[in-house]
Amino acid sequence: MDNVTDDRLTGNDAEGAQLLLSNAQYLIATSGRAPSVHNSQPWRFRIGPERAELWSDPRRRIWTDPLGREMLISCGAALFGLRLAVRSLGYQPVVDLLPDPGRPQLLARLRVGRSAPLSPLEASMLRAVQRRHTHRGPFEPRPLPPGLLVGLQDDAVKEGAELAIIRPGLMYDRLFRLAASAARRGDLDPRARAAVRRWTRAAARDARRAPGRPGGDHESPDAEGIPATALTVGSASPIRPGRLPQRDFDLGRNLGLLPAGGLPPAVTAILLTQGDRRVDWLRAGQALDRLLLHAASEWVFASLHTQPIEDPVTRILIGSQLGLPGHPQLLMQLGMATVAPATARRPVAELAD
Repeated sequence: MDNVTDDRLTGNDAEGAQLLLSNAQYLIATSGRAPSVHNSQPWRFRIGPERAELWSDPRRRIWTDPLGREMLISCGAALFGLRLAVRSLGYQPVVDLLPDPGRPQLLARLRVGRSAPLSPLEASMLRAVQRRHTHRGPFEPRPLPPGLLVGLQDDAVKEGAELAIIRPGLMYDRLFRLAASAARRGDLDPRARAAVRRWTRAAARDARRAPGRPGGDHESPDAEGIPATALTVGSASPIRPGRLPQRDFDLGRNLGLLPAGGLPPAVTAILLTQGDRRVDWLRAGQALDRLLLHAASEWVFASLHTQPIEDPVTRILIGSQLGLPGHPQLLMQLGMATVAPATARRPVAELAD
């Protein structure tokens, strides 16, 4: 699926002109299944008869993300979901990124372009939308399907990014040391601990958020954040060989329900962009959702490691010590895994303006 930006592809077809508005609920629901840091879902949508708009929701920005980089990566992932949903209706999406400098929260405008049938890969990615999840539990002792890794790298390139593979050996050892150091500092950071408490919850939660907190008390309390079913047991599990340290989401609360440990993932990779501006963060997010859906279509899932990249110094060191040809935006480990329960998503009514 190409990220079309040529205005000449925008059709005047009457059916296409009403496509967005008549399918608004489906488009938003599909987009809202995108990955986001801490499952914060920091996006809103405005759907009209001629265009759909993606807006950021700064109230849902993570406290350890002062520039909004992770928020925009998350929103970029939702934008790819929106594009895929339009493709499933038989049309090419026409996308303008950051169309109005005077309104920085307006991240993208999408219009309906020419008709085009859904490709087999797009169809398989669409089927994987509900299946895809961030994986924090054990992986299975199987390699990735043949040809998938090359396909994932191609996905990243098509979205203006690059997926760098970190092989076992010196490069991985350097990455592990940097990630472990960042994890130790991050787990002791009061702001990071507060953010984890804000965005994690036990298996069942009856209390609603107090008014005035991000999102307000009108939203479903269990439709955001990371539930216990997506967290590993305990917070002091030894790190297994080949697995990067994970953020301490438990904080001694004994919330997690997934088994800890297990076999290492098949692949460690870093998502890169050539630039490091807002538009690059949006591109990184689109690349992320594209490759994760492609992977999930073959029952491959990713453990996403945002903590090392949140620290500005560690982020620079990862790029320099590993000799990466771009700016690190996300660190991930991929492997075959048994599907965990999907994390909840906010209702469509809460995402639409």
